[in-house]
Amino acid sequence: MRPPRSRRRSLGTWLALAFSLLSIVLTLLLVEVVDIAATGQVETSIGHGLRELALQTADKLDRGMFERYREVRLLAQRRDLAPGNAALPERRAVLDAIQDTYGFYDWIGMAGIDGRVQVAGRGLLEGADVAQRPWFRNALRGVNVGDVHEAVLLARVLPAQAGEPRRFVDVAFPYLDREGKVIGVLGAHLSWQWARAVERSVMAPLAARGGRVEALIVSSAGAVLLGPRDVQGQTLDLPSFHAAQKQDAGFLVERWPDGHSYLVGYARSTGFESYPGLGWTVLVRQAVDDAYAPALRLRERALWSGIALAVLVSVVGVLVARYITWPLGQLVREAGRIRSGDSVRLDSANSTYVEVERLSETLNALVGDLVRGRAEMQGLNASLEARVEARTAELERALAAVQASEQRVGAIVEAAQDAFLGVDLRGLVTDWNSAAERMFGWKRSEVLGWPMAEIIVPQRFRASTVRAIDQFRATGHSVLLEKRAERIVINRQGIEFPIEMTAALAGGSDGVFFAVFLHDISERKKVDRMKSEFVSTVSHELRTPLTSIRASLSMLAEGMAGELPPDVAQLVNLANDSSERLVRLVNDVLDLQKIEAGGMQFERRPQLLLPVADHALDSMKGYAAQLGVQLRLECSEPAVDLAAAIDRDRLVQVLTNLLSNAIKFSPRGGTVTLVLAEHGQCARLAVRDQGAGIPPAFQARVFQRFAQADGADTRQKGGTGLGLSITKSLVEEHGGRIGFETAAGEGTTFIVDLPLVQG
Repeated sequence: MRPPRSRRRSLGTWLALAFSLLSIVLTLLLVEVVDIAATGQVETSIGHGLRELALQTADKLDRGMFERYREVRLLAQRRDLAPGNAALPERRAVLDAIQDTYGFYDWIGMAGIDGRVQVAGRGLLEGADVAQRPWFRNALRGVNVGDVHEAVLLARVLPAQAGEPRRFVDVAFPYLDREGKVIGVLGAHLSWQWARAVERSVMAPLAARGGRVEALIVSSAGAVLLGPRDVQGQTLDLPSFHAAQKQDAGFLVERWPDGHSYLVGYARSTGFESYPGLGWTVLVRQAVDDAYAPALRLRERALWSGIALAVLVSVVGVLVARYITWPLGQLVREAGRIRSGDSVRLDSANSTYVEVERLSETLNALVGDLVRGRAEMQGLNASLEARVEARTAELERALAAVQASEQRVGAIVEAAQDAFLGVDLRGLVTDWNSAAERMFGWKRSEVLGWPMAEIIVPQRFRASTVRAIDQFRATGHSVLLEKRAERIVINRQGIEFPIEMTAALAGGSDGVFFAVFLHDISERKKVDRMKSEFVSTVSHELRTPLTSIRASLSMLAEGMAGELPPDVAQLVNLANDSSERLVRLVNDVLDLQKIEAGGMQFERRPQLLLPVADHALDSMKGYAAQLGVQLRLECSEPAVDLAAAIDRDRLVQVLTNLLSNAIKFSPRGGTVTLVLAEHGQCARLAVRDQGAGIPPAFQARVFQRFAQADGADTRQKGGTGLGLSITKSLVEEHGGRIGFETAAGEGTTFIVDLPLVQG
């Protein structure tokens, strides 16, 4: 709703208000910028100053303690102070002189190994037992400096200072006889007023300039050793103290237990030269109000200057706004005459600036165009209505096609024999067809919106299923997508059964989701199990009679029953060869059955590979000699010590299978080479022959069961077609991999890589 005409403001008024508002906003921004810049500069400047004060104080404390530390250590090394080298008065005189040279020595004396004070400056505590005092016991253990503590024995003989109990810092060193044996301890009690003197020497210049700055000395445990009376003796738990423990020096703003905020500079005492330090922390603080006072004064000056400037800009803005809007007012008056029906042109020839002149020309052109466009608009309206109707009909047809497509997809999914599940990226069920209802016993209305893992996944697999969904949501990748995978699921009655799952990522009106098809493979698993049991039973039943038949035929072939006629001997040899082939076939079938059932035992242990390779070659020499093939071992010097975690018998079986194949397919007079070498992080065993190579059409099926290359030559070699399949399974059980390289007419090399044993 538009306001009444009488309440509207002219453009000049709005411009004047805009100039005034702009000046006020700029003033406020200027004040804020000045405040931020000044506060930051003041904080940085004063903070660095407080940090330097803390560093100076910590340095003076360390240097002062170093002087006392060195002085007492040198005194303990003086021979003229040792018992027996000087009379007691002379020793006392030396200690008196030292105490007089430095007024902060409240006590200095020497105690024997029994803890009795033998001699002391001014005779204080001579004869007293100090064996249980920490400074005496620590000095004997090699700890020469003790932290601040109140006087105990000396409290009775020395008066309090400034109304406070006397406190000391202990420095003590053991002294030795001529043979280097400890015979006592020389100790000194340094008055803690020494630290106040250091603090006053650093803070005096600031106090002379009127700066309200306070210094605190804090022990390594956080207790205030020296500072204002309101915090003296308290334990501080402040960010500045913890920051000083982590780094040497710095500053920050923090709130203290008294409720006030302070700008605090901090530094940590780290010792000086041979003096190890006591871990003191120096905190120099100044109230934030005092620290930021210059910034506040600058802010006030900027504020008053900005107000004056805003008033001046507002007055000038009113005058400028009237000057700018006068030509526009003239143009408005002429436009009003046109609206009243006068046939006039907008005249701005006498305009002050070009924009108004161009505006009038444009308005004149628009008035002419408006008359012509009105007629054209009427014709366009009629054609537009027809086009809208046609477009609406097209959209309705497209919508009907989409709905029909969705219905077809839904009908296909519903009619599918496999169970179909729609699962969103949160793991919730969004779709559930009739096959899924029959497979799991849950109705569609009962599972929609429920977590898929809780409905069909057994309890022991649910955590891994949830992690897989979370991982896909985080990375956008899953190894299960577009692949067939076998899984165990559970129905409504709690019965587990195997399924084959295919999952894909799909998109719909509600977003991206997983389209999962599940096929019940219980019957197939049952058939596979029956097949395995049948193969195992038949193989075992065949092995015993075949073994007897082979032994008998072998004995006949070797002449145990006397010399046989040539035709009979030929038949016996043929039967013997066939029985051996049948035994190998049965053994291979049994090995495969054990591998599939997980029943093959592996006793892996780290061992050298060279003896295993030698053993495999020795076991195949007889077979190679029969076929006229030479065997050779290649092993470089570094490969002699290669070791891997292997089952020796199984690895020998792998190598003999590969060597047997290589010998069988090598020409008479050829050479089969077994290579042992290091390959990255693996030990490489390679068997190279000089045969015709593997035909390209057969290379993809080399490791499949009962796979044999076509061709007369290959068939003449015999074999079960199971050896390479078993070999591949055995290599993979060792954590290795097997492959081959072949070239027509140049031979084939089978390569086995096994992980090396490190160390």
